[in-house]
Amino acid sequence: MRQSSWRQRLLLAFYGFLVTLTIFSGGRSAYAQTPTVEVLTFRGPVTPVLVSYLERSIAQAQANGSQAVILQLDTPGGSVDLMQDIVQLLLKSDVPVVVYVSPSGAHAGSAGTLITLAAHVAAMAPGSSIGAASPVGEGGAELPDTIKSKLVNILSADAENLSKRRGEKAVEFARQAVEEARAATADEAKDLGVIDFIARDLDDLLAQMNGFTVTVNGREQTFQTEAVQINKVPFGLLEDLLNAVANPTIAAILLTLGLNALLYELSSPGGYAAGVVGVIALLLAFYGLGALEANWVGLGFIILAFALFILDIKAPTHGALTLGGVTSFVVGAGILFNTPYTAVPWPTIITLALCTAAFFAFAMAKVLSARRRRPATGAEALIGSRAEVRSALEPRGQVFFNGELWQAEIAEGAAAAGAQVEVIGRQGMRLLVRRSA
Repeated sequence: MRQSSWRQRLLLAFYGFLVTLTIFSGGRSAYAQTPTVEVLTFRGPVTPVLVSYLERSIAQAQANGSQAVILQLDTPGGSVDLMQDIVQLLLKSDVPVVVYVSPSGAHAGSAGTLITLAAHVAAMAPGSSIGAASPVGEGGAELPDTIKSKLVNILSADAENLSKRRGEKAVEFARQAVEEARAATADEAKDLGVIDFIARDLDDLLAQMNGFTVTVNGREQTFQTEAVQINKVPFGLLEDLLNAVANPTIAAILLTLGLNALLYELSSPGGYAAGVVGVIALLLAFYGLGALEANWVGLGFIILAFALFILDIKAPTHGALTLGGVTSFVVGAGILFNTPYTAVPWPTIITLALCTAAFFAFAMAKVLSARRRRPATGAEALIGSRAEVRSALEPRGQVFFNGELWQAEIAEGAAAAGAQVEVIGRQGMRLLVRRSA
């Protein structure tokens, strides 16, 4: 009993030491823990990638107990539906979200305007701009009057609700941004109360935020950002891929690669590799085009271009159809990427058109060369060859051809032994010949 009791006391003492050490070190860690902020960076049209990026980062900030999520934003705008998803995400967030339009020269255009207004804190870099939130149709086209009126009214009401806490001047600007496509510089936005801060960089923004109070889901929160730790949140692997695909240049390359790979697979079936690559490239291209709100009429012109390239191989027209294909490709790609949020990548489009035309021109030259080439096998390969008469052709006899004796028949007249004749055809195992000139 005494030995057992001694062991128990030793174990209890050791356990107590561990508990004390854990509490002490945990308490010190909690006490000494540096406040953190999660910093995101997004440039480009508003796409589903931004929605998932923000959602993941807000959840991460809440798990880490971060002071805020700071989104460094530079966007020309995007889908109204995606914008509304992001606005709802910001309004429901338990962690303050800061939208910082940066760097200098950045824009929070169209949908980006309402996203900035929905943030708990809005800031801009000097030289940046905000506004021009009027709705437009697919490919930048004007909307029908009835639909446009409905959208303008809905977005105007949303903009008013989001900017109401910022004062009457901010509400008026928000309305005009939707109804009249009004835009403002950073200085103008600050004077109107649309934003809270103008900051040169992230450090300047954090310094100005220190001590600033915001209301998050009905409760006030004051920032302590004097000595804050910055956690930069990168894209996930899939987010990085999809964001890269939502680039007009990448989408154009993937679309062209996909169509070429599928045509190659159809012309030489059996390998499957080209077909798989083509399907994957086209699916990624279609995702990018959808995210960019591309004008799908342009896709019809691109398909027509490839049809013309193929026809020029099947029925050579000395390049006329290839020239038409190049024109159709350039026009189609220009229409496809003529969106209100991106610039048409003309250098890429023209380069792809010329490379594709060069590939099909090379294929057409190979086809023509094959058609002109003398057959190497079969009866056709014999025509035009020379043979020596071994037994007189009157009209039938034997000739020596290709190291063998053949039965032969002369088309006209006769030929004595030793004469040279030319093969003009074949009937079964008998050659048809004529006297050589």
